[in-house]
Amino acid sequence: MKKSRWSIIHEDDDIIVINKPAGWLTLPDRFDPNKENLLKSLESYRGEIFVNHRLDRETSGLIVFSKNAESHKNLQDQFEQGEVDKHYLAIVLGIPPLEVGQIDLKLKYSNGHKRTLVDDSGKPSLTKFRILNAWDMFSLLEVKIMTGRTHQIRAHMKAIGHPLMCDELYGDGVPFLLSRFKRKYNRDQEQHERPLLSRTALHAFQLAFKHPSTGEDMHFEEDMPKDMRAVVYQLDKLSS
Repeated sequence: MKKSRWSIIHEDDDIIVINKPAGWLTLPDRFDPNKENLLKSLESYRGEIFVNHRLDRETSGLIVFSKNAESHKNLQDQFEQGEVDKHYLAIVLGIPPLEVGQIDLKLKYSNGHKRTLVDDSGKPSLTKFRILNAWDMFSLLEVKIMTGRTHQIRAHMKAIGHPLMCDELYGDGVPFLLSRFKRKYNRDQEQHERPLLSRTALHAFQLAFKHPSTGEDMHFEEDMPKDMRAVVYQLDKLSS
């Protein structure tokens, strides 16, 4: 997976909003602190940085950090009280039976399985979704998480039989190769074909909250990155 550089979407005295590319960790890896991660990189530019939430390594999109303890506490309270709006774009296998639906299943992280499982002893977890586009074998969803569990979207979509494209942990992990779907694909290129998408197809595209100091409504939006856009473009072409 080619790693792009993160970019600053907004910055002031209290917060910094980043567009995270796929391939970057939010926090340093416990076993390999040299792996690229946002916290260490930001601290090298801005000094002390406070983490409010996380995105999985393969997930791209919007994430907000605090620059002081007071702002961190305020944002943590907003997250805990469900006052932060987080919307994602996800490409999933198959087409959910409902155009608009929700998944209300308790989730529990299993250290033994190294993944999040649906479990009645887990924490209440609610995921809402709507279908934006659908093709023969895949669909594009807008997803809103009402709770913030580890791997929530990935675990919930697997639970209803529609795991995310290219998800190695909760799906089949198969990269999106155009040759698998395009009948007239140039076979001379097949040996050197690069996947259009090889990471979990999940992008945090909208983030909204109250500014921790001013109370102003803050809203940010970032379109899908190039790899997910390429898949959607090809699926549209193939379906037509």
